[in-house]
Amino acid sequence: MPTINLNFPKPYNVFNKQIFDSLFDYSRFVEVWYGGASSGKSHGVVQKVVLKALKHWKYPRKVLWLRKVDRTIQDSIFTDVIDCLSTWKLLPLCKVNKSNRTINLPNGAVFLFKGMDDPEKIKSIKGLSDVVMEEASEFNQDDFTQLTLRLREPKHKDRQLFCMFNPVSKLNWTYKQWFAEDAVVDHNRVAIHQSTYKDNHFLDEDNIRTIENLKQTNPAYYKIYTLGEFATLDKLVFPVFEKRRLNMRALSQYPSYFGLDFGYTNDETAFMHVKVDQTNHIIYIVEEYAKHGMLNSDISRVIKQMGYAKEVITADAAEPKSIAEIKRDGIYRIRPAKKGKDSIVQGISFMQQYHIVVDDRCVKTIEELENYTYQKDKKTGEYTNEPVDAYNHEIDAVRYALNEINGLASPKGKVLKNIYI
Repeated sequence: MPTINLNFPKPYNVFNKQIFDSLFDYSRFVEVWYGGASSGKSHGVVQKVVLKALKHWKYPRKVLWLRKVDRTIQDSIFTDVIDCLSTWKLLPLCKVNKSNRTINLPNGAVFLFKGMDDPEKIKSIKGLSDVVMEEASEFNQDDFTQLTLRLREPKHKDRQLFCMFNPVSKLNWTYKQWFAEDAVVDHNRVAIHQSTYKDNHFLDEDNIRTIENLKQTNPAYYKIYTLGEFATLDKLVFPVFEKRRLNMRALSQYPSYFGLDFGYTNDETAFMHVKVDQTNHIIYIVEEYAKHGMLNSDISRVIKQMGYAKEVITADAAEPKSIAEIKRDGIYRIRPAKKGKDSIVQGISFMQQYHIVVDDRCVKTIEELENYTYQKDKKTGEYTNEPVDAYNHEIDAVRYALNEINGLASPKGKVLKNIYI
């Protein structure tokens, strides 16, 4: 197998300092990379693992790159690895199979990209040298344990498991595993790296201003999203809900409702599909699509790919221009949600009358339900009925979807000559 030699005469132009300082340190079995958004942690881990795989080993590396949900792979970690190989001008030397999501490096190393929503597929993969858990907080303790057991191929030296994530609730398994007061961490086997946007010297001034503006506009979200602090346990808006694998066919008798919450840089766009059993008062959250940086044309494309272009979709009324553009792209039945002074509280109150069941692949929704809390009155210390403006994008989209049955619906409209009125 050929040896690949990369030369970085000015490493400062390629790597953030934190990743560069540990670039060739493989001494810890588990590497935990956590912190705020835009800190460069995921990009840095991709760089480190790609470089590790390109080194000369007696047996070429076999690396498994994971997200919890399979359909999120293509637009996230798979694209990140492709971009890294392309930037380093290695992509033409690799064999890329986009349908199977595998990359064969010129030195014989293999990259596999999978979702953990079907653990049986992971069990069949043998001979792994390294595992990367992107958005590790979306996984659970059992997933982590299973993956540590997959890394037992003795022919591979310096086997490692990498975990990258933004901190969420102290209820999350990552907090209990490495950060809780009673957590037992063997620092000879586990390296923990924390970072914020201040550690990413590749951010431009516009991005920095956008991030720092959150300190004034949404202090609670700033602590979680920007500084990467674990959310304190507080009074949850939805303290009880159920998560399990849902069978769409078994729920086919219940009507579907669709909601859309717009985002871009700091907030993800969230598209939600829910079913409601009004007789037994059960809300089933069956599908989610959540992604940062989506243009309106991207949103239209995703809705069409998911097969919901002809459905009534209730979207955030604060974005009339976006709604008009998506409608122009062929999503004719999109409409604005009815919003008013108390629409958030009213929508939450309606949801609280139902038992909520979430498909376990709706990881962003689960994360929000575990972290969506009420505000405290600063003077009295008592909780108000207003929620904190954080961990609410998927939940907002669910609220919009439920406009249809909670008394806040806008007129459905009609299609005449392909023009929605």
